[in-house]
Amino acid sequence: MNGSLTVRKHLNRVLLAVVVGSAGETGAEDSIQDNSFLIEEAYNQERGVVQHIATFTRFSGGGDWVSSFTQEWPVPDVRHQLSYTLAAAELYDDAGSKRGFGDVAINYRYQVVGDGSATVALAPRVSLLLPTGDDASGLGTGAVGVSFNLPTSVVLHPRVVTHFNLGAAWLRGARDGAGNKADLTLYSIGQSVVGLVTPRFNVLAEFVFNSGEVVTGAGTRERVETFFVNPGIRWAHNLKSGLQIVPGIAVPLGLGPSSGSRAVFFYLSFEHPFK
Repeated sequence: MNGSLTVRKHLNRVLLAVVVGSAGETGAEDSIQDNSFLIEEAYNQERGVVQHIATFTRFSGGGDWVSSFTQEWPVPDVRHQLSYTLAAAELYDDAGSKRGFGDVAINYRYQVVGDGSATVALAPRVSLLLPTGDDASGLGTGAVGVSFNLPTSVVLHPRVVTHFNLGAAWLRGARDGAGNKADLTLYSIGQSVVGLVTPRFNVLAEFVFNSGEVVTGAGTRERVETFFVNPGIRWAHNLKSGLQIVPGIAVPLGLGPSSGSRAVFFYLSFEHPFK
């Protein structure tokens, strides 16, 4: 597989699997209120509660996988939230496999409208992207960047909630495996619908479209698009200590430009008081 195809494949994996900033808090009935998979919800962490989120995506046809870990903290309450996201991956091509850590994201969110108990919530996020991954192996971009996302959450019915995302990112001097550099932009739009079968068992469907650029030469780039639908389920285990454990599983399916792509997505969240 040539370098351009390797980069495009890696872009598809990263755009699909990296979860940055999904946030939330438990409701009055200890229901599941956050914990979306590819879509970011507009609920910041409440005062005194921290959340740890791990994801793992395994793609069909080649053995590629991508994982991420996010930790979210209120600063000091629901109005402001800081978090970071770490990523790791293993990617295969004709030369073999490349495994290692990816780039790091440092995230800040501001709760502009609403909170976990509101009908409408809005919490814009800005992220600093740090080039900690190996760009020569396709595990990183080799560039510092910034990304923005505008998550909006709306309660349509006591048993139906929808979340909308509109995002963009910019990378200055991103590198490909041959060391060529170019500035890159990425745009994304997504929507999810969550059905509360019970307060502690939910079904959901997410739709995510990404349009991103890859480096194809010195100062040159090419745009690549991906589109996935992601049906899944999640459920909660609430302990007397205040710890809430939320596992989840989904099956991302490629549509349109991603037709034929399939994966399995695993999710695990731990949310608990820290004081």
